[in-house]
Amino acid sequence: MREPGADVKYNIKDDDIIKGASFLTDDKIANVINEVIKNETGAKLRAYVDTCVHCGLCSEACHFYLSHDNDPAYSPAGKVKQTMGEMLKKNGNVGVEAIQRMSEIASTECNVCKRCSMFCPFGIDIAYIMLVVRRICNKLGISPKYIQDTENSHAATMNQMWVKEDEWVDTLQWQEEEAQGEIPTVRIPLEKEGAEIMYSVIGPEPKFRAQLIYQAAVIHKAAGVDWTMPATPGWDNSDMAMYTGNNEIMGRVKKAHYEAAMRLKVKKIVMGECGHAFRSVYDMGNRWLGWKMPPIPMIHAIEFYADLIRDGKLKIKKKYEPPVTLHDPCNVVRGRGLHEKARYIVSQTCENFIEMTPNREHNYCCSAGGGVINCGPPYTKTRVEGNKVKAEQLFRTKTKGAKTIIAPCHNCHGGIEDIVEYNGLHMDIKFFGDILYEIIEKPE
Repeated sequence: MREPGADVKYNIKDDDIIKGASFLTDDKIANVINEVIKNETGAKLRAYVDTCVHCGLCSEACHFYLSHDNDPAYSPAGKVKQTMGEMLKKNGNVGVEAIQRMSEIASTECNVCKRCSMFCPFGIDIAYIMLVVRRICNKLGISPKYIQDTENSHAATMNQMWVKEDEWVDTLQWQEEEAQGEIPTVRIPLEKEGAEIMYSVIGPEPKFRAQLIYQAAVIHKAAGVDWTMPATPGWDNSDMAMYTGNNEIMGRVKKAHYEAAMRLKVKKIVMGECGHAFRSVYDMGNRWLGWKMPPIPMIHAIEFYADLIRDGKLKIKKKYEPPVTLHDPCNVVRGRGLHEKARYIVSQTCENFIEMTPNREHNYCCSAGGGVINCGPPYTKTRVEGNKVKAEQLFRTKTKGAKTIIAPCHNCHGGIEDIVEYNGLHMDIKFFGDILYEIIEKPE
């Protein structure tokens, strides 16, 4: 086997990484690397790196490795060797050229999906190591341009899409009026104190997928849910700062989200169909703020919809007929174990279900998560071609008859759309909300 990273070419694609690197010196790079490793990682990072015996078992778990003809440079261990391994071996003295490449590896060639940790005999959390690399690069000012812009938006507006407060409220009122054209009594309640739930969405919904808010309003009306949405910052549950490595901004964004729910005195938060947002409130953001678990009960849309169906609050008029398959999002399946609840929804709403293989916690990542799709156009082709195994998995499922892919996560949705289009697979992609809106009994 070739040495991981032995033939890596430094062909940096990203303007911000190049520009940011122009302000760096070797001393500054070494100081930041050693500061982060010494003050923020403790024994955990060193134990992970020293425990690795280079057995290579993690390689078979990584879609980038499998999609690049088993090139060891794309194996999880190989990516650690090229980044954190070099930082530790050289006491931070890696130089300007190498740190640029490390930023690209950590942010665009690893989805921090944690599939490799399941294959590692020691359970080494390689995603954690890559997130430490991203944090170092962020503190050096060399995060990829497009995801850095979303972090800047979070810092300035508390949402990732530069949506102004009046634009957010206008969008909700617009969707309420649209929905009332179908069901006159539908409301999108704003700032309702003491409601059962606060429903939160990610920034791209009001920006690009406003129909999902319309559909959610209809579903809530049909189920008789007592709900509200905040009119103030804190409505966006996403958090790209978690993926750039700016933990301070991540904490601010999560704090605003929790505080919006507390101010409204709701009993729980229901998250829309997004995986990374759930990870940010359920795993990473809460812990950065000092809470082992979120300070207010919180569930993902998969759990919410499963409960509404199980409790008889949503009535199915006619099951969805085209054969469907289900993509298991990493952050709510490996991260939360919602795979069987997702299959329960499918069993109750769809006529014909065809499993893709592998599935559940062993499913392949979409290659868009972990902030990779947010790194934008310089890496789109790299991202899509870096997941040939996903395209092959979808093609095999299509040959069994599947016509619709259910992807209950925004990043998965976008990533799979790109894979389907690039590979000419001609399959539909839907959220659970799309399916439910289409088949439930709606009030007059």
